[in-house]
Amino acid sequence: MTVALLLLPQPLCAAVAAELDARGVRVRVAVEGVPPEALSQAGADLLVLHPSHGILTPDLVAAADRAGVRIVPVGGDDGGARLAAAFGLPAPLSPASPLRKLVDAILVAVPVIAPVDPVRPAVVAVWGAHGAPGRTTLAIELAVEAARGGGHVALVDADVHAPAIALSLGLPDEGPGLPAACRQAGLSRLDTAELTRIAVPLEMPGRDVDVLTGINRPSRWPELSASRMSAVLHACRSWAAVTVVDVAASLERDEEIVSDLEDGPRRNAATLATLTGSDRVVAVLAADPVGIARFLRGYAELREVIGATPVTVVVNRLRTGPIGLDTRGQIRRALERYAGLRDLWFVPDDRRGADAARLAARPAAHVAPRSALSAAVARLAASNPRPSPEPVRGLEHPVERRAQTRAEGRRRRSNGRTAVP
Repeated sequence: MTVALLLLPQPLCAAVAAELDARGVRVRVAVEGVPPEALSQAGADLLVLHPSHGILTPDLVAAADRAGVRIVPVGGDDGGARLAAAFGLPAPLSPASPLRKLVDAILVAVPVIAPVDPVRPAVVAVWGAHGAPGRTTLAIELAVEAARGGGHVALVDADVHAPAIALSLGLPDEGPGLPAACRQAGLSRLDTAELTRIAVPLEMPGRDVDVLTGINRPSRWPELSASRMSAVLHACRSWAAVTVVDVAASLERDEEIVSDLEDGPRRNAATLATLTGSDRVVAVLAADPVGIARFLRGYAELREVIGATPVTVVVNRLRTGPIGLDTRGQIRRALERYAGLRDLWFVPDDRRGADAARLAARPAAHVAPRSALSAAVARLAASNPRPSPEPVRGLEHPVERRAQTRAEGRRRRSNGRTAVP
């Protein structure tokens, strides 16, 4: 549910609050201003305020950047409009507008991700430019949040350059994982039961997440060919309601020039096949000058690969240090000017939550559920429809069937009749 924090004069504040509440928005009213240090604890998605020098301050904007809260100015004079523009905010909305139209304009500030087809299970690829912007961390957190509603979620590590999901979650990287799934797909033997046997369940209360770990050595990249990767994703659609795939940064096709074999292996085949076969791409960039420059160069290549596939842009590790005052406004203006991107999501630089997750080798949503990192990813995931807890087509009881398949696999291995993939 969207949470709006109102800092408006009366009687406008009461009227807007009533209309937002009627539309299912949780409303909180600040009577005497919002201390910047308390903004992260408010749990708000929107901060609707009157743009004046006493209210719209640099400290408040910086706190909103860290907490991932969008600021919507309403009312004010020409000075308020200039103040909002100085902070990179949109032009203030007119309080003289009809109430319904005013609230419609306020809610437009909430980014809405186009829903995927509910009949066709979704495949979401998480991509980012070079330089470790946080692809793996966001892929893990998105998968965990997508499973909050009780549906089955698959988390796949298809990074052929630096796979890290197994290490991040404390899972054995010597298991079969994605390479075994690709081999079975090449033999036309990959089905839901085989995926269940190969995958490693993520032990987390209330979340049904299965992990296909990646290659344990970068030299094994030829095992993840384009045709096999596409077949694995096709099988995952029948196995899980949502499949989150972590892919590498490189999108180069130059290896085709040096290959003497027309159908020879391609280093980035798994990445390209995943991106072209996804329903949505989550593009991650680091909130620093180098990360933004790398993203802008890579985003053009990404669009060439995926065409019209929807993209959700996530600015990760947002902080004021590398960029300075009005961090969010500067990033917005740069991405809009050079890439035409206006709808952005911001994830704060939550070192404490991220370090706790790494120390425990668990998702941040498990070890630090109230952290700023978990809250920001939860808001991002909430914009997509959660997977239904209803059984996936072809499996009457998917959880029980997976448990039976795993038990059967263990019995076979104990009898020495199951070969290690």
